[in-house]
Amino acid sequence: MRVLGFDPGTATTGYGVVERTGARLTHRAHGAITTPAGAPFAVRLRRIFEGAQSLVEEHRPEVVSIEKLFFSQNVTTAISVSQARGVIAAAAALADCPVTEFSPLEVKSAVVGYGKASKQQVQEMVRVLLNLDSRPKPDDAADALAIAICQLHAGRIQEVADG
Repeated sequence: MRVLGFDPGTATTGYGVVERTGARLTHRAHGAITTPAGAPFAVRLRRIFEGAQSLVEEHRPEVVSIEKLFFSQNVTTAISVSQARGVIAAAAALADCPVTEFSPLEVKSAVVGYGKASKQQVQEMVRVLLNLDSRPKPDDAADALAIAICQLHAGRIQEVADG
């Protein structure tokens, strides 16, 4: 199974592609979709959409997994990240690719075994699980790889419900 994971953001959206064959996880790609600072918001969303669409076409995942939104104080940031999540989901839907989502707690638990793991612990486990020489950069891409690994560990494709 091949999974394309996304860590959405309006300035930087991390992505990671991981494939599982039997019990073996294989790194296929990672990186970031970036948008220019100061660009109109609609232009940023378009770039994220087009980048996600291109990645879905190139890697042909069986599922796209996106990090669930978590925010405690900054509602404005939460709204813009939600919109980025939406254009990623739309790009996947146009390719008839199911979309799943996982909370940061679920991702940390799946990758590290501890829901309150630090970012560094998650990055190091991603490196170990994918047999990489160094921690993936940028951090958003490492997070996206962790989201893809979480989907593969979950072993289910339960699409995000409408509403």
